[in-house]
Amino acid sequence: MSKQKVSIFWFRRDLRLEDNVALYHALQSKYPVIPLFIFDTDILDSLPKNDARVGFIYESLQKINAKLKAIESSILIKKGTTTEVWKSLFQEYAVSEVFFNKDYEPYAIKRDLEIAALAKTNHAQCFSFKDQVIFEEKEIIKADGTPYTIYTPYKNKWLEKYKSLAPLQEYITLNYLFNFYRSNFDFPTLEQIGFEENNIKVIPYKLTEIANYHETRDFPAIDSTSYLSPHLRFGTVSIRKLVNWAAQENAVFLSELIWREFFMQILFCFPKVVNHNFKSAYDGIQWRNNEEDFKRWCTGNTGYPMVDAGMRQLNETGYMHNRVRMVVASFLCKHLLINWQWGEAYFAEKLLDYDLSANVGNWQWAAGTGCDAAPYFRVFNPDIQLKKFDEKGIYIRKWIPEFDLGYCEPMVDHAFARDRAIATYKAGGLN
Repeated sequence: MSKQKVSIFWFRRDLRLEDNVALYHALQSKYPVIPLFIFDTDILDSLPKNDARVGFIYESLQKINAKLKAIESSILIKKGTTTEVWKSLFQEYAVSEVFFNKDYEPYAIKRDLEIAALAKTNHAQCFSFKDQVIFEEKEIIKADGTPYTIYTPYKNKWLEKYKSLAPLQEYITLNYLFNFYRSNFDFPTLEQIGFEENNIKVIPYKLTEIANYHETRDFPAIDSTSYLSPHLRFGTVSIRKLVNWAAQENAVFLSELIWREFFMQILFCFPKVVNHNFKSAYDGIQWRNNEEDFKRWCTGNTGYPMVDAGMRQLNETGYMHNRVRMVVASFLCKHLLINWQWGEAYFAEKLLDYDLSANVGNWQWAAGTGCDAAPYFRVFNPDIQLKKFDEKGIYIRKWIPEFDLGYCEPMVDHAFARDRAIATYKAGGLN
């Protein structure tokens, strides 16, 4: 007896049913659609067992599954390497079509090419779509066809192209839910996947304060952040809905969304930035890379309140205010002369919103080694940053309870560190 032909939609960085491009197209297939998520052991095996991001993915899948249950369907959860999982799926089901949304990181590109080849071997068609960005790969380029490496001209071209399309089309998947495969797949526990609960949780996003974003965004004591970044990272919110909304509400907030796509484009066009400076002229910098200094930075014990408050907020919550991220990153690279890759790796471990392209891009910006970097001679003064953006000390006292009770002395003098950084950068081959 022949098996029923099916299509499979593969969830990855798009954990929602609404306005999901590949899902929209999958649901218009002539075959019933099995929704799939793979807990990829090539990624998971390097994570701690209580990784809060895995917990957020799990909770997001639970919400999706509850909606599918209401229409007599369910999500198929698998764990393993993506190749081995897909091999078993092609054996178990008569898979005619595979749908997924594109991912632009080097590992994901390689993975998706392998799965597309495997689908072809098994006589299945494979379809991929743009979903997590407005403009992808090389859609925003210079007149000569090369990618932009400076943000402002990229942003101007992005806005010009967006305005010609606005408002962006949203994909109404809810009209086609009847085409999901009728199923009651077992939904594993978090423990069965090999993980456990974490007290750190992703905060629901809020957009109520965005009208004043340009006025409040630099002040960490004002809780005016949207908390959107983890939701964008894992696709629990649609970028099209968000951009259409931001374009009407706040230009500065929209520019932050454009920064996200700029860094994605840089990573796609210049994948070397994952492990190397964008500007090779900086390769000769002789970093100190002192492990004890790095430990004090990680634990928030540098003696600089803005730096320490930020690191403690990160360690306790998985979040850090954007202004503070710039301060702590500059401090590590310039004051301590520790390679930006050390900081990037620590953020990758701790941030709930960790996104490879943005993390690498922002760290190289702070270090002065990136494509659109702060000049190497710009060294943030943490004390001045504190006076400008947390003058009353509300933020630092929240995260440093001992601040008024014998707080530690600065581990390095700012003027000395600034001069040392500039000299070290110059000695590294810069003019």
